[in-house]
Amino acid sequence: MSYVARESTAPPAGTRAVQGIHNFQPVGKAGKLWRGAAPSPAGYRALSDLGFATVVDLRAENLSAAQLAEPREAGLDVVRLPVRDGQTPSPEQVQRLLDTVSRSSRPVFVHCGAGVGRTGTMAAAYLVKTGQEGAKGAVWRNLSVGPPSIEQIYYGLNLERERATEKPPLSVVTLSRLVDAPRRIWSYL
Repeated sequence: MSYVARESTAPPAGTRAVQGIHNFQPVGKAGKLWRGAAPSPAGYRALSDLGFATVVDLRAENLSAAQLAEPREAGLDVVRLPVRDGQTPSPEQVQRLLDTVSRSSRPVFVHCGAGVGRTGTMAAAYLVKTGQEGAKGAVWRNLSVGPPSIEQIYYGLNLERERATEKPPLSVVTLSRLVDAPRRIWSYL
């Protein structure tokens, strides 16, 4: 699905290559939120040079003090909303992202490790909650960046429902984590 989405979906207007950040692109039309992979030190400096003030870091991995200091060393504020790889954010984390973006007068950058699953899930929540995209369109846009987990796809497709930001049912979570286990194990090696 991700390959078909990537081949049939043009990158959003404003997408560009930025040194030190893979999958860098705007989320939505206003240019208030941008997404991508975890920046290198050069990537954080590029964000600062581009006028970004805030970085939302979704990584739940154990990060070194040096890694945690990189955005601040580039002059950026950091909001940490740790979500485990392959999983979905809590309603409070989604609301905190929405509040961070709405309070900022400058663009906000959100990332996880690769800028695909967790980042895509938050980008989908942002698009749906701000009325810029329907759930199916938001999930399709995220599939065009890379393959999220089954749990994250299910979550995204249900964003328009009344209790949208709650965790997917146990059966979906179990299947997703079983299918995603080899990739997650490989990432630790």
